[in-house]
Order: sequence, then structure tokens, then C-alpha cells
Amino acid sequence: MATASNAGMPLALATLQTIRLHVDDNVVIARRQLISGTRLAEEGVTVSGMIPTGHKLAVRDIAIGEPVRRYGQIIGFASQAIRTGQHVHVHNLAMGSFDRDAAAVACLDAKPIVPAEQPARFMGIVRADGRVATRNYIGILTSVNCSATVARAIADQFRRDVRPQALADYPNIDGVVALTHGAGCAVDADGEGLRVLRRTLAGYALHPNFAAVLVIGLGCETNQIAGWIEAQGLQPSASLQTFTIQESGGTALAVQRGVAAVHGLLLDANRVERQPVAASHLMVGLQCGGSDSYSGMTANPALGAAMDRLVRHGGTAILSETPEIYGAEHLLTRRAQSRAVAGKLLDRIRWWERYCERMGADMNNNPSAGNKAGGLTTILEKSLGAVAKGGSSNLVDVVEYAQAVPPGGLVFMDTPGYDPVSATGQVAGGANLICFTTGRGSAYGCAPAPSMKLATNTALWQRQSADMDINCGGIVDGKVSVDAMGEQIFQQILRVASGEKTKSELHGYGQNEFVPWQLGAIT
Repeated sequence: MATASNAGMPLALATLQTIRLHVDDNVVIARRQLISGTRLAEEGVTVSGMIPTGHKLAVRDIAIGEPVRRYGQIIGFASQAIRTGQHVHVHNLAMGSFDRDAAAVACLDAKPIVPAEQPARFMGIVRADGRVATRNYIGILTSVNCSATVARAIADQFRRDVRPQALADYPNIDGVVALTHGAGCAVDADGEGLRVLRRTLAGYALHPNFAAVLVIGLGCETNQIAGWIEAQGLQPSASLQTFTIQESGGTALAVQRGVAAVHGLLLDANRVERQPVAASHLMVGLQCGGSDSYSGMTANPALGAAMDRLVRHGGTAILSETPEIYGAEHLLTRRAQSRAVAGKLLDRIRWWERYCERMGADMNNNPSAGNKAGGLTTILEKSLGAVAKGGSSNLVDVVEYAQAVPPGGLVFMDTPGYDPVSATGQVAGGANLICFTTGRGSAYGCAPAPSMKLATNTALWQRQSADMDINCGGIVDGKVSVDAMGEQIFQQILRVASGEKTKSELHGYGQNEFVPWQLGAIT
């Protein structure tokens, strides 16, 4: 019986009609659409009914209430009796609950990290204070939704696509971007929501990929700029300037003031040169969106293999999206470097359970419609694939949303599963590059951090290659192993960190995807 695992897949896979991920699984995955009566020689099973590409079919009878296993793990329970060869999906597979006993198994799989013999390097931008950047932007942030229009109007004066001469004399500047949001007022001045917003804005204001930042307010909002600066311990300077619309005399004068301020920053911002730096300066945020059944077999484990390499070279990988590791958290706690770290992750899981209960929501409202169309059925199944992005390195710490991420190793940041919100927190925490896997073709960018897009299947790559940076579909096609694809991804990360533009950057994505997490009541 041919098998495949997250550690690698045999090249003989190309001759099979299905993929088996673990010897204990009672379902396999269709590599192509299967019609009723098709004989699966590799499993000794005859297909009963139509099975879409990437979907599951039973390889033995499964009784009602019996666990359904993929990756050797429980992904749900049969909601009705399932016969051998039948389609297994939302019509006959339900979430259910079971004891994953995560706390009891914490730290069993933690192991020493073996550093790379020869540290990798990339061409980075070294700031005056020693921080290393992968891009060189001027940023315009807003304290409140009311100043968003002014911020965008300022940035629009420097858009290369519509004003190609605006930055013609400044080739070392990647752009001037306005990152706006819909919050900042009508919130509790002492509440969690404002604290999280302020922490997020501070993370961006201090991000090494910004040569300088303007922060623009209205003037009467709850999120007063002076209060934000004091709360976050910031220091206004030539590279961190602030003003409000009201003190500037209104919208038109505020735009003029902002444009003049940017012009005053361009010369110094352009005075940068890339130089060789260690890969240990890389902090990579891991995202998956528009996932399909192949995500957990190709792009996610390949990205995990790349992150294992990054960690061995001293870099940092940030795994996030707490609702999308729900049901797979035990795989992380098993390799937490201490029980304290494992406990921090379990505390965040419990917080989400209480949060969803309070909001009348269900953790299993994820997967999305697109995920289900791609073959994913429950959050347990999606999580087992999503957690593979983190590779096999030890979990060294757990931080809250937008908190500064400690360098070195695999770190988990508590975020929602919604990609723009999650990645915004990662960049605020210090991520200077994002890797985003997708099986359905998500559109995404994340200024000021470049965002690499990894396709999970070759069909997507052929359909949307202008949006994707790497095709991981060769894994399921039987042309390349997970580990070899991980090496390709790692080398591409070094090239992108050195200045090579991603497809998302070429298309101009990145400003509208700044979405801080809104917590608390809006009054």
C-alpha cells in the first residue's frame, strides 16, 4: 500500500488515483475527479458515486459515530453510516468533540535545534539602530478612520503607477503607502480594543521596513496621538512625525502638509544600500487562505520544511490563526520547549472557546465555503493541515496579537483566522516577510512586508500563475518531494528578502489589507 506523509511523498504517487496520508486513515484523497465504478487498485476499493478532485472517500465501512481519520488524526465523526468507496464530506461527517489531552503530552517531542553549518545570507537594509529591513517604504498611518481620506490622498501623490515621475529620483524607495483602518473612536478609552489598536499602530510605526512614518489624526478622536505616543513609549522625531487635520486647518491643508512632509523625507530615505546580512534577521509570518484539501499535503508542509531551515539558520517563524490550529494544538504543545509555553497556547485556545460562546459563534464555522468546495470538511481537518506550516521545530514562545515577537525559533501569535487581520498582527510583531499558501487563489499583499504566494496545486498555478510566486503542486503530481520544495521556498525567501518583487507587490497589493483586530464594544 503506497503511503504519503508530511515528511515527503514518493515520486510513484503520480501513478496513483488517490493519496493516502497515513496507514491508520480510513479515508483517502482523490487526485482527480473519480466516477462511480472506478476501481482503485492501490486501495482495493471501488468508487461509489462521484468524488470531486481533492475530496475524501472511505476505504472501509465507517459506522455512525465512528471517528474519521486523516493524517492519522481524528477530523470528525460519521454523522451517518458510510460505505466503502463513498464520498466523505459535510453530508456525512460532523465535528464532534473528543479529549485531545494536549496538556498531558506537552513537550514530549521537543528536541535540540541543530544550527546550520554555514549560515545563509541575504541582501538586507541595515538601519542606523541595527535593525534589518527587507523593504524601504515611507508609511502614512492614521489614528482614526476620520483621517483615512487625507492619508490616502497624500500617498496617491507618490503612486508610481499613476505618477511615474513622483519617485523617479528615488530608486531605493519602494513606495509611499497609506495604511488606514476603520477604528480609533467610539471605544472605551481604557479598554482592550484601544490597547490592541495602539499596540498594532506602534508595531508598524517602528517597523524596520519603514524608513519614516507620518501619523495623521483628526484631532478629537478617542485615540489621541499624544496618548498613543505616551502609552507606547514612542518618541516623535524626523522619522516619526505626527499632525491632525483640525490643527492643520482642514482637509486640503492637511494633505498639503503631508505631501510636503513626505517630500522632506525622500532624500534621506533614498540613502540606503543593501548589504549581505545573516538570515537570522528574517522574521517570516505564515498564512494560509483559500485553503483546499491539498493545502495540508503540499504547500503547508513544504512551507514548514522551509521554516525548519530558517530556524536552523537563526531566523524566526510566526505561526498564527488560533481558530485554524484548533483541534491540532496538541501537535504544537508536544514540541513546546517548556510546559509554560504549552500552557500559554492552551490558555489562548480556552480564550477562543469562551469568546465564541459569548458571541454565539461556533469554532467550526471555519472552514469557509471555498474551503469546503476544495475538499475540507471540519475545522479539525483544516487545522491539521494548517499547523504543518510551522514545520517540526520547537515552539519557543506564545505572544498575544501584535506583540513584539522574540527573535529566533518558531513562535505562535494569537490572532483570528481572517488573513488580513492575522497578518496585520504578525507584521506589527516584527514580520519582515509573509509566506501565504492558497489552494483557491486568494488575492493578498501586506505592505510594508513583501508577501509570497504559494499555490497548493498545479491547476491553480496554471490558472493564476500571474498571482502566484511558487507552485507546490509538483508534490501531489509526484514530481518533487516536500523537503525539496521546502528548499526551493527557502531560497525564494532569501531572494525576495534581497529585493526581488513578489507577484502581489507587482500588482500593487498591500495597502487595503491593513486590518487591525477590532475587539470590544463600539459605542
